[in-house]
Amino acid sequence: MIEIEREEMEYDVVIVGAGPAGLSAAIRLKQLDPELQVVVLEKGSEVGAHILSGAVLDPCGLNKLIPDWKEKGAPITVPVKQDNFYMLGEAGQIRVPNFPMPPLMNNHGNYIVSMANVCRWMAEQAEALEVEIFPGMACSELVYGDNGEVAGVVAGEFGKDADGTPGPAYEPGMVLKGKYVFLSEGVRGSLSKQAIAKFDLDADAEPQKYGIGMKEIWEIDPDKHHEGTVTHTMGWPLGANAGGGSFIYHLDNNQVYVGFVVHLNYKNPYLSPYMEFQRFKHHPMVAELLKGGKRVAYGARAISEGGWQSLPKLAFPGGALLGCSAGMVNVPRIKGNHNAMLSGMAAAEAAHAALAEGRSGDTLDGYDADVRSGPIAKDLKKVRNVKPLWSKYGLTTSLMVGGMDMWTNTLGFSVLGTLGHGKTDAEATERSIRHTPIDYPKPDGTLSFDRLTNVSFAATNHEESQPAHLKLTDPDLAVTVDWNKYAGPSTRYCPAGVYEFVQDEGAAQPRFVINFQNCVHCKTCDIKDPAQNITWTTPQGGDGPNYPNM
Repeated sequence: MIEIEREEMEYDVVIVGAGPAGLSAAIRLKQLDPELQVVVLEKGSEVGAHILSGAVLDPCGLNKLIPDWKEKGAPITVPVKQDNFYMLGEAGQIRVPNFPMPPLMNNHGNYIVSMANVCRWMAEQAEALEVEIFPGMACSELVYGDNGEVAGVVAGEFGKDADGTPGPAYEPGMVLKGKYVFLSEGVRGSLSKQAIAKFDLDADAEPQKYGIGMKEIWEIDPDKHHEGTVTHTMGWPLGANAGGGSFIYHLDNNQVYVGFVVHLNYKNPYLSPYMEFQRFKHHPMVAELLKGGKRVAYGARAISEGGWQSLPKLAFPGGALLGCSAGMVNVPRIKGNHNAMLSGMAAAEAAHAALAEGRSGDTLDGYDADVRSGPIAKDLKKVRNVKPLWSKYGLTTSLMVGGMDMWTNTLGFSVLGTLGHGKTDAEATERSIRHTPIDYPKPDGTLSFDRLTNVSFAATNHEESQPAHLKLTDPDLAVTVDWNKYAGPSTRYCPAGVYEFVQDEGAAQPRFVINFQNCVHCKTCDIKDPAQNITWTTPQGGDGPNYPNM
């Protein structure tokens, strides 16, 4: 095997991912010491291209990082004016009054934003501090030092042919070395997954739990638009089939974010999160809002839902996990950007202190301790039992008992202690023989859309001649397990139509096909596949979705 020679560049801190966590870390490092050499590597074609978010921002993190963000022109201009909560039935809805809600559920003081645009603005602030930001630089490997510590990453490798060998336009990429390496890749990042496994970071944590969030941007009738309105729903169409709910946020310019979240611990392999989302838009309340409007963008992304008890150890030799790479989403609030920013700042402060002492490549225990005792812990501890209650006892019980638990946690205690999650989402999937197929209505092309049509609104792009970034550990398992035992749930849990089973004439078993060009990088397959046979890896270059203002 030929050893690939790569040029090397050295920095004080290498940051993988230009999301809110990575950019906050970069900005804070340069605020603390302008002489530090800091680089941010972003796999998207530009900063913000791969950002998909629930898009109501608690500004507490930004207030701490850049207190004068308003004066500096941050694209955060739509304050939340009204909160609505509804329980849906198939033909109607019941509004849940606001007064029984725990105070943490109040969105007063928060903003409806495009996190893609917020991150673009944060990148400008970072560059003004002389942070180097390289978009289109996918990081494909971790680089280790002499003592087994993480010492850098390989970034910018592209030009491989479909079989994985270097093609005529092959570029080997570069090794970017850092005294510390921060992984802020978002949910289920490929390098973060490797670091968690290598250093056994989740040994003392509950299994991480996930949801899939799908979102469309709609331009609607101005008469129906109410800027600053936030609406959340639960109930129909999911019912007892799965946990989850929706969000509808009215931003400016007559636009609304219409989103739907399905918890990935559902049992029925015939369930299609995407089709549940499309069905949801036909509810009379939602259909009336969208009538006469048009969908202008679509995207999907996994959401970490394990919360406090699923946090792995955050620091390892030579590096740290930031934000959603570790799982810092407050599930009932559907918010994680504020915690991502706070974690980036905490990691930066720990690294700065270490560098000032002449240290490098060691474990930043101070960062882990800061997260577990500071504002992130305070935020996540209050809601730590909501997800396990919902998973084990369903919506009604979780609303009542979980709401009570959030109230008592506001007062500083919980009668429930800390509940566990138990199974992984892959293990929660049951054999198809125990369930019946779900007959979903055909999309009408006006309110609801087929997957491939919607994928075109994600502007996703992957060079077809490159190796597939979705890897099978054992190709045979796709048929013997996924198809034969679970009726091919990969054809349903993917919101982009990546996977299909093709029955060739005369063949005893179908053939598994991966249309990786459709992938919107949600990573649901890496999470939900019952055999854990699919691994999402970073594609070459800046390939993937290019979300407009998501």
